[in-house]
Amino acid sequence: MHDAISLLAGWDSFYVVIGSSSAALTGLMFVVVTLIPDAGLPASEDTLNAFGTPTVMHFCAALLISAIALAPWTHMAQVGIAIGLTGVAGLVYGAVVFARARRQQDYKPVLEDWIWHTLLPAVAYAELIAAAAVLTWTPILALFAIGTGAALLLFIGIHNAWDTVVFLALSRIESRKPE
Repeated sequence: MHDAISLLAGWDSFYVVIGSSSAALTGLMFVVVTLIPDAGLPASEDTLNAFGTPTVMHFCAALLISAIALAPWTHMAQVGIAIGLTGVAGLVYGAVVFARARRQQDYKPVLEDWIWHTLLPAVAYAELIAAAAVLTWTPILALFAIGTGAALLLFIGIHNAWDTVVFLALSRIESRKPE
């Protein structure tokens, strides 16, 4: 078991980058949300909960995975339990997001929205669950899968935050055009 834990130590720099990036981008999402009222768009709590809040949650999940990976564990099974629970929580939250996206009335999601806001996060969280399940038997493969899941959540958050900012900017330009 000690050898498997030492494998995790080789990931320190990776998780410092993932975690610090996720934390910084979470803060920037607060700025994005403050821009929504200035865009002059119809926006409800349902829409924000379907498209804004999940982005912050994915950044926070990547930060949590990084914190888990950097913690001073004594057994790889402990890491697996923590990562597995993170994956399960993410899948449950993803089902809630899917329901909210269907229920909200302010924005009609297109295929890209469904892929980036529901499908890819589900893939990332399912990958975490699968990696956690095999972590003690195949630690190298599982550690790469966990790293991939964390990076995917970070990239999903970046894409979705950028998509939101572009949508707000274009809507603001459109609302200022003379009729």
